Amino acid sequence: MASKSLEEVHESVNPASKTTWWRKILAFFGPAYLISVGYMDPGNWATDIAGGSQFGYALIWVLLMSNIMALLLQSLSARLGIVTQRDLAQASRETYSKPVNYVLYFLAEIAIAACDLAEVLGMAIGLNLLFGISLIDGVIITVLDTFLLLFLINKGIRKMEAFIITLVAIIGVSFVCEMIFAQPELDKIATGLIPSLPGEAALYIAIGIIGATVMPHNLYLHSSLVQTRKYDRTKSGIKQAIKYNFIDSTIALNLAFFVNAAILILAAATFYKNGMFDVAEIQDAHQFLEPLLGTKWAPILFAVALIAAGQSSTITGTLAGQIIMEGYLNLRIRPWVRRILTRLIAIVPAVIVITIFGEGITGKLLILSQVILSLQLGFAIIPLIHFVSDKHKMKGFHIGLPTQIAAWIIALVIVSLNARLVYEEITGWLESSSNPTVLWLTVVPLAIGFALLLLYIIFRPFFSRTKTDIYNHSPHSLKLKVGAAAIREKKNIAVSVDFSAADEGALNHAFSLGGEEANYTLIHVVETVGAMMYGDSIEDHETSVDEKLLAEYKDILLLKGYRAQTQLAFGEPAKMIPKIVNEGGFDLLVMGTHGHSGFKDLIFGTTVDKVRHGIKVPLYIIKN
Repeated sequence: MASKSLEEVHESVNPASKTTWWRKILAFFGPAYLISVGYMDPGNWATDIAGGSQFGYALIWVLLMSNIMALLLQSLSARLGIVTQRDLAQASRETYSKPVNYVLYFLAEIAIAACDLAEVLGMAIGLNLLFGISLIDGVIITVLDTFLLLFLINKGIRKMEAFIITLVAIIGVSFVCEMIFAQPELDKIATGLIPSLPGEAALYIAIGIIGATVMPHNLYLHSSLVQTRKYDRTKSGIKQAIKYNFIDSTIALNLAFFVNAAILILAAATFYKNGMFDVAEIQDAHQFLEPLLGTKWAPILFAVALIAAGQSSTITGTLAGQIIMEGYLNLRIRPWVRRILTRLIAIVPAVIVITIFGEGITGKLLILSQVILSLQLGFAIIPLIHFVSDKHKMKGFHIGLPTQIAAWIIALVIVSLNARLVYEEITGWLESSSNPTVLWLTVVPLAIGFALLLLYIIFRPFFSRTKTDIYNHSPHSLKLKVGAAAIREKKNIAVSVDFSAADEGALNHAFSLGGEEANYTLIHVVETVGAMMYGDSIEDHETSVDEKLLAEYKDILLLKGYRAQTQLAFGEPAKMIPKIVNEGGFDLLVMGTHGHSGFKDLIFGTTVDKVRHGIKVPLYIIKN
């Protein structure tokens, strides 16, 4: 069976069921708001504060340009998910070779870790400013949001979206109040919309702003989240979904632009205006707000908004990590394990650096994390442009020539800025290093290697067609061999299948128990993140492939003379299988096992034990 993107919530929201046009539009709204929090996370705060304090209003145009870039790229990402029912990671996996995909996965994980580092530090700083908790303790406390994410996913995607939108509203209201306190100069804001770079230092900050705004993991996430809506797969239905998701993205990303602009303007109107050009730390900004603005509410609202930004963005970052892992590797592990791994990758470096260099280093860490994100952008943007330009893959919904030109210009701008930054940084290291030979043998070849990889993913799709029609995203490989049945007592038997080698043993043992007179129901549970969040309203590539494979199983059994039917469910198998069995009036459930135990159970989960305690009929377990 093919893996659906975010299978837990796949197609769990059905806009077609809404009776009025505005309810139908509202049903489409939501994914872009989950995306927008990534555009206002604590990493953005650091770059915005640094840009505003050092250069005043001069870099507002960078925010506006980044927002326009983000809107185009996110709309392309949404289009890919809607039309192909694949997320960006899945589409990459079916286009490039395994070695290239492993490298792209590694780079995507680095981006996730850099993003999560910013969220960890932001949350810790917010807790420190509001409650006086030390940064080290605050960083450790952020592990607990793992359980918040799991709780929200179990409540469904609409409740998760409502939670995120509430946090976004808190951030927005906080900065409306901050703008009232700061009273910025409107004429200088208008001047800041004119492109200029006041010095070499502004380039580093500008690239950090771009990296903080146009985030690579959001491209993976958006292409998956749009599949949580179930819509007609007709030409008009797809057009409507693309249109409404573009409206959703426009509203959400403009709200994110307002927040980012408000942070930069606040820094310009308070710190730059008073000659405080070196304010780059969020803690310093919080400390100076009250004396400069003359109200105790300014720093309180600042800290509250920071915590809201960190908490909301860490949830979406985790979902993106799961999508990337499942899409590139076809590896599905338990959500809480994935969350803790992602969080530890960010926490360990943060604790080490803060312990060694002190709490004053956090601002530089935040800006560095955003520059790292910017460096990863080309490896996500270029494949995306290729995919949505592909007539075959997009089934007639490919983007037109003007949009392609605009997208390639954006990619060229981002890659060129990053190339210049990398060149200048490496040149500086070589000039200042006492032992440049080490750099020539390590950093320089690595940079050349990534440059060659970038050229490869640019030109590879021009010379080779994708394998869209034959590729199966299922993590399983199956050649089913059905044995002969003995004559047994008539039964109503349920057989759990997952399209692995375990199915063959489970089915043949079921036939030995029920014979040809029994009725067999083949149960399969789609268990991607999307299916768990959106249930049976999810409509993506994995669901469609799973349905076809289940139908093929049924046909094989019917040809062999067995009475067979199928039942497809969505969510966690440990919950859905008992529900189906208990409600279906079955006499027996047959399940195969994968043979792992102990530590592997922690990583991949164990379904059999939970099912055994949840059903009211006998369970026949086939060990492989």
